[in-house]
Amino acid sequence: MATTTYVFVAGIGNSGPDHWQYLWRDRVADSVWVEHSSWDAPDRDVWVREFDDALRAVEGPKTIIAHSLGCTLVAEWAAEHQDESVTGAFLVAPPDVRGPEFPDAAVGFAPLKPARLPFPAVVVASEDDPYGSLEHATASAEQLGAPLVNVGRKGHINADSALGDWPEGWALFSEAFDR
Repeated sequence: MATTTYVFVAGIGNSGPDHWQYLWRDRVADSVWVEHSSWDAPDRDVWVREFDDALRAVEGPKTIIAHSLGCTLVAEWAAEHQDESVTGAFLVAPPDVRGPEFPDAAVGFAPLKPARLPFPAVVVASEDDPYGSLEHATASAEQLGAPLVNVGRKGHINADSALGDWPEGWALFSEAFDR
């Protein structure tokens, strides 16, 4: 049986060494970090192409672990591409691309194209995320055909939230994807 590769998809600015995503990548042997040509000025079409290239470079089954704009990227990619080897997606803190805090530097992400994902997914959201309300996350989860997990008040669920390697998140991920 093929080993599952964990594909980490960060948001704008990338996830640094204090971010749970970065720490998880070091935890699992079979993982890939999706790199982008511009972390600070994301262009939707460029990011979709770079994500697709990264997925195609990985053989065998893959599970996506995305944060923030990475969640939007996964949904945008899935609206245009197919990869039957994607076994699931863990989508944490999806931003509202039409919200007042969405970075002006990110272009082409609105209007959204996503529809129901062709693979299992879980959307994880915080009650006080400055980049996307719980109502937005609920609507996104419904649109994607994924259950929503509300983790309470944890901000943007990033390094600024001081979660460390976020054991609660790892437990949610493990439960959803039998790790």
